Amino acid sequence: MRGNPVKGAGYLLRGFSMLPEPGIRQFVLIPMLINILIFSGAIWLLVNEFEGWVNYWLGQLPQWMSFLDWLLWPLFAVLVLITVYYGFSMVANLIAAPFNGFLSEKVEKMRSGAVMADEGWKGMLATVPRALQRELSKVAYYLPRLLLLLIISFIPVVNVIAPFLWFLFGAWMMAIQYCDYPMDNNKVSFRQMKVMLAERRLTSLSFGALVQVGMMIPLVNLIMMPAAVIGATLFWCEEHCAKQKVGH
Repeated sequence: MRGNPVKGAGYLLRGFSMLPEPGIRQFVLIPMLINILIFSGAIWLLVNEFEGWVNYWLGQLPQWMSFLDWLLWPLFAVLVLITVYYGFSMVANLIAAPFNGFLSEKVEKMRSGAVMADEGWKGMLATVPRALQRELSKVAYYLPRLLLLLIISFIPVVNVIAPFLWFLFGAWMMAIQYCDYPMDNNKVSFRQMKVMLAERRLTSLSFGALVQVGMMIPLVNLIMMPAAVIGATLFWCEEHCAKQKVGH
């Protein structure tokens, strides 16, 4: 596989270091607040409903399978955690998509001097329909693969590799999620974006893997979204942008 895993992780770390910069600080605030509100809601829901949901699903099993409760409880618990985590992540990304696109635009302007077509807050509002459509394209790409992984997780023997597949899938989806913002701003199609990330797969996966790990760390996950947007934009500017211009 082509790419550099150290560079991929480095883009995210540089994204964190740029959060306080005066030129983008005000544009970091809204995505960060959205992330805080959504994930606070997810934590509240899990604290209050987690055990009830797991017990509900166990209660749907036939009586003759009750002796397997001890084995199935952790499986259902993981299923609830995965559903809530990915469900709330999709909601957060849908709501924050226009703001993340605007943040990415500002970072690209700082780094390359480029002026995007959708300049200013009015321009950002005009991009809302396109941003939401792009997010739905990600969901359509993501859901069938998520369902396949869920099925694999319940197949004996095969499910031994499920944790590795989950992590790899999550890393790839995080790369797609955040690298899509600068690429969408530059009118790169969703299909072409996936091809470009695959051309530097190790860089893409290491970037996405670190984002995924950060999303699981309390407090860090609250500022992960804007840091990932900035890091993905640096990735675009330094590895994809020049190639895209040559192609044109």
